[in-house]
Parts: sequence; structure tokens; C-alpha cells
Amino acid sequence: MIYTGDEMEKKAVLETAARMCAAARTAPKTRHIDGIHTLVVTGEEKDALADKMEEIGKKYFGDSWQHWYGRDAGNVRQADAVVLIGIEKSYRGLAHCNFCDFGDCSSCREAGGNCAYIYVDLGIALSSAALAAHRELTDSRIYASIGKAAGEMPYGCEYKWLGIAVSVSGKDPFFDR
Repeated sequence: MIYTGDEMEKKAVLETAARMCAAARTAPKTRHIDGIHTLVVTGEEKDALADKMEEIGKKYFGDSWQHWYGRDAGNVRQADAVVLIGIEKSYRGLAHCNFCDFGDCSSCREAGGNCAYIYVDLGIALSSAALAAHRELTDSRIYASIGKAAGEMPYGCEYKWLGIAVSVSGKDPFFDR
């Protein structure tokens, strides 16, 4: 059997995305509470995510939307896959923590605040996933704009997301920004 380079690169992207999801899952979490969720989007779903990014950019940034969301949407279109890493809204049950500026978890919950530790956990999961992509010698970049758009997609409204675009190509599409 003969496999073309294109076939093997597509396979490598999905294998890398799988390892990135595994790295996010096994990343350390505060108080060992796991609220991490992952998704991988490719093809039409990836393009729909880029469309949503452009829509958000135009809505919130007017004529200057292309400087951030437009540029990032272009990078998503060039990517082979996007790994989404999200976190559930939860509280750690810590007394006198005040990392959220509400004093403790019960006060944070009552005020509708977000536990600061969920974002710490999300950052650690993202770092672990980015390291997995790096170890697989793929090009990748973390985007907040992908996360904003993912949160407005039908599959993403439950969590706070960030996204990592992944590419296997002759030149890193995320480098010249």
C-alpha cells in the first residue's frame, strides 16, 4: 500500500489533535476537580467557526474587525483542525480564598461570579495541549477569539472555551501576523 504525503499529514493532524485532547484531560487541576471538555473541529464545522468569528468581529469592532477577528478567522481557515478546550463553571469550595474577590466560594456563587481557579485549570490544560502539539512538530497557536466564537456555536454554549489552531504545512500559517 502507498500513502501520499497529503494523506499522512491529514492523519497526523487528527492524531495530534487526539493527543492534545488527552493532554488537556490529564493536566493537573485544582482540588482534582475536572471540568475540562475538548472538541476537535475540521472541514465545514471549522469553516463555520471562522464565519462566526468574522460575524463577532464585525458586530463588536465595526470597521476595525479585520485587525483581530478577521485575521484570526483567516488563520482558522488555513488550519487543518481546531482543538477547543473548555471549562465548566464550577466552584472549588475553598474558605477564605478570595482569589475571585468575593471572599469565598459561596459568596462568589451568590454574586454570579466565576471561580478564578477554573481559569487556572483552563490555562494549564491549554499549555499541556500546546506542548503536545509542539512535541508532534505541528504548528499551532492559542486563540481567545476562537473561544468566543465557540461559545456562540450550538455545541459550545455551556462552557468557557479557548481554541488552538493546528496545521501541518510547509510554512506556519500562524507566524506572520
